[in-house]
Amino acid sequence: MYNKTITEQGKDLRAGKYSSVELTQTYLDRIKKHAGLNCFITVTEEFALKSAQAADKLLTTGNASLLTGIPVAQKDIFCTQGIKTSCGSKMLDNFSAPYNATVIENFNQSGAVMLGKLNMDEFAMGSSNETSFYGAVQNPWDTKTVPGGSSGGSASAVAARLTSAATGTDTGGSIRQPASLCGITGLKPTYGRVSRYGMIAFASSLDQGGPMAKSAEDAAILMQTMAGFDPKDSTSVDQAVPDYSADLNTPLAGLKIGIPKEFFSEDLNSDIASTIETAINEYKKMGAEIKQVSLPNMKLAIPAYYVIASAECSANLSRFDGVRYGYRCDNPGDLNDLYTRSRGEAFGQEVKRRILMGTYALSAGYYDAYYIKAQKVRRLISEDFTRALSEVDVLMGPVSPTTAFEQGAKTGDPIEMYLADIYTIAINLAGLPAMSIPAGFVEHKPVGLQIIGNYFTESRLLNIAHQYQQVTDWHQQTPKGFE
Repeated sequence: MYNKTITEQGKDLRAGKYSSVELTQTYLDRIKKHAGLNCFITVTEEFALKSAQAADKLLTTGNASLLTGIPVAQKDIFCTQGIKTSCGSKMLDNFSAPYNATVIENFNQSGAVMLGKLNMDEFAMGSSNETSFYGAVQNPWDTKTVPGGSSGGSASAVAARLTSAATGTDTGGSIRQPASLCGITGLKPTYGRVSRYGMIAFASSLDQGGPMAKSAEDAAILMQTMAGFDPKDSTSVDQAVPDYSADLNTPLAGLKIGIPKEFFSEDLNSDIASTIETAINEYKKMGAEIKQVSLPNMKLAIPAYYVIASAECSANLSRFDGVRYGYRCDNPGDLNDLYTRSRGEAFGQEVKRRILMGTYALSAGYYDAYYIKAQKVRRLISEDFTRALSEVDVLMGPVSPTTAFEQGAKTGDPIEMYLADIYTIAINLAGLPAMSIPAGFVEHKPVGLQIIGNYFTESRLLNIAHQYQQVTDWHQQTPKGFE
């Protein structure tokens, strides 16, 4: 039953083939069996079984939603009332959230069952899930390799069938890159489409929550629950939520696909390039038109992103000072000692690096030279996408320049690690929606195809992804040993 999609599991629950309690227990048993993957920071077994019992009662009334009784897991960046919300950091190892994030509240109201909180790079800063205070997460396709980050726990758990689906967040590719490396479907929505209330902030103008699942059809169901205007989030967009499942089966004849020439640069592994080209050819068979386009300022995305994201990180993480909540050093000598030792002892190396970069970029002597210039570059990148998407319906290309790399291979070289997001970061700077869907394998490791759309075209992206998944079975593949 754990290999089935959310749609299939929902039908089985309504037909009484098995109960939500049985389905939930199956996943809880698998989480224990495969604990070595280190996907979970907190497993909420008692809470999950109580939720499953309540879901089974609701299912008998005929008033259940599509997610009622479905076990999901939440990235440990979403505040969850009464349950540890750590953001993968020692700083919040003792923090129990006093309220629910809007995303958590939406899932609770849908009747979904929460299995637990998933491992992640510390404060969502990383591309490999190796910066977590709770240790690295393993990729089930090859446990010596990374699952990607920062939503690596989410991607690994879905790929290993430890949960029906999961949530993730994407600041510079942190849904799409781990989805690609773990062979699952991940959607980064338009900025403002999913509430950020109760989602611990890294870079406020870039962070966006989204679904991670086996298929585009499952992602559509999750989006239906996650999306919507939230008056508690000042960046939330007041726009009606469509039925994300309604157009999944719309034919693709006449679809115009743009291929940015910058995506197929020398940075891209040649076997991955070939795999992506094969996937795009499937769309040609379905009646799509292919056109080359250009994003001339994309080469500036990584430096612009790391100035902007680090600056926002520096501002957001200033609240963790050892005074109000979170980690506090022992026996501080004075207020300055309290601040410096609490932060120095509780933040990991990558978080410290980005705080320092951001503080430098925001300082009086360098604000104009770095931060303001990066924001100007951001506008140029956004305008590139606007021009390209005026000529075509969507853009396609790779998600990552490589497949999953060995653990420890890039931890000593931050620049090399940052380049893992070379094809995803520009989309966050522009605030556009984008997906990663399984498109094949290179040396037995998954490869993801990236589909990028215009603002608030998530329904179209899900339709395009779903149609591809009707003629291929890459999304149905399961890692050996986790069948």
